[in-house]
This record gives sequence, C-alpha cells and structure tokens, in this order.
Amino acid sequence: MTFPPRFAIARAAIEGNRARLTGPELHHLRNVTRLRPGAVLALLDEDGREYAGRLVELNDADALIAITAVKSAAPARRIILAGALIKAPRMDFLVEKAAELGASELLPLHCARSITQTSAERLARWRRLAVAAAKQSNAPLMEIRPALTVSEMVGKLAPHTLHIICAPDGAPLAHLLSVKPAADLLLAIGPEGDFTAEERAAMLAAGCLPASLGPHRLRSETAALAALSIAAAIGPELRDAVKSANK
Repeated sequence: MTFPPRFAIARAAIEGNRARLTGPELHHLRNVTRLRPGAVLALLDEDGREYAGRLVELNDADALIAITAVKSAAPARRIILAGALIKAPRMDFLVEKAAELGASELLPLHCARSITQTSAERLARWRRLAVAAAKQSNAPLMEIRPALTVSEMVGKLAPHTLHIICAPDGAPLAHLLSVKPAADLLLAIGPEGDFTAEERAAMLAAGCLPASLGPHRLRSETAALAALSIAAAIGPELRDAVKSANK
C-alpha cells in the first residue's frame, strides 16, 4: 500500500478547509518530496488529528493546501508504553521506534534503578522524534507524557485497560493478549536491572499481570520494542479472525 507524504502542521495554521504550510515542513515539501500543485498529501496536527489534502498553491512563503477529509485522532485501541528512563541515545532510539510501531502514548518512568533523569528539553526532543516517526511510518502520533515514578503510575492506572509488566516469570505475552481482551493496553518495561521487588509488588497489587517476552535477557529498549511488536500483531482484529476460523 502506498501512503501520501505526511507533513506536520500547527492546528492554528488550519482555517476551515484550507491550511498553510510554512517553515521546515514547507522546505521538506518543496525540496525533499518535490510536490507540485495537484499532489495528494496528508497533514498531522499536534493533537494527532490527520487531514487528507491536495496541494493548491506553492510559493516562496508558504504552501496552500485544500483539506478534503479529516480522520479521528482517537485510535480504536490505545497502547501505552510505560518505559523506564534509560541513557539518552538509547531512549531516543526507543522513542522513535515505539512511535513507528504505533504506540499511542509514551509514559517515561523514573524507577529506583534508573540512571538518568528527564527534563523539559528531553521531552521536547522526544515529541519532535515522535512527530518525525509518525510522518515517516504513517502511524498515529504518539503522545509523550511527563515522567512519573512507579508509585505515581500505579495511582493513575485506568479502568478498562490491560496492565502488563514485562517479566521473565510471566505467561507468554502473545498468549496473554489473545485470552485477555481489553479496550486499551499498558506495557510496563523496567530499566537495566529491572524493577525493584517493591516496585514490582506495587504493580502486581494494583492488578498488573506479568508477561514474558521469551527466554533471553533483553535490554530495556529491545524489550519495549518486542512487546510493542507482539501487541501490534495480537490485536483485536487478529483475535476476531482466529475466533472466526475456529468456529
């Protein structure tokens, strides 16, 4: 399947069924994708709403786009990655790839064994990476949440969500997802050295279920991406297809 090129746009730059693209995104449209008037494209705003459009005018200052359709910003199922903070280059990689794999939300976790902290600058960088990844992969825009401790996360667990801790002693994640349908999914990934016994106990007491990613010891970012890949594969559509095939 071929997708039209995607460009990030501020909601304020959209008026009715017209949008004006400026700045770096205009440069990308003109000099990288080399679109010309009449070309079909897509726009993605800061709230994750996607617009189908057609390039009407292209000049030095901006590009005028006619909006032809608007997609809902809300996915059918939210996949929240609650990932422990890890060193900057590896966390950047995790953010980019999690966004490409379709995570709806990244919740950075300050864990007892985390060896790094977050900042407003890092959060802003991760948001830029998430936008770039959404443009590239045609995935929904991944929301970047402010960092929380494990205890703060436990106090905010939402109902109608399947909460999972990725841990070697749990049932296989694919099996758990196939037998535990839920509207939304949260995947908790620990830092190097994993969650402490106290953090794990708090999550289990709050109803989180342990799930295994296989027999090997994985780095935090590898575990996160493996879990997201499995969750994307074992979605509601596949469960429904399997049920129909077994009837």
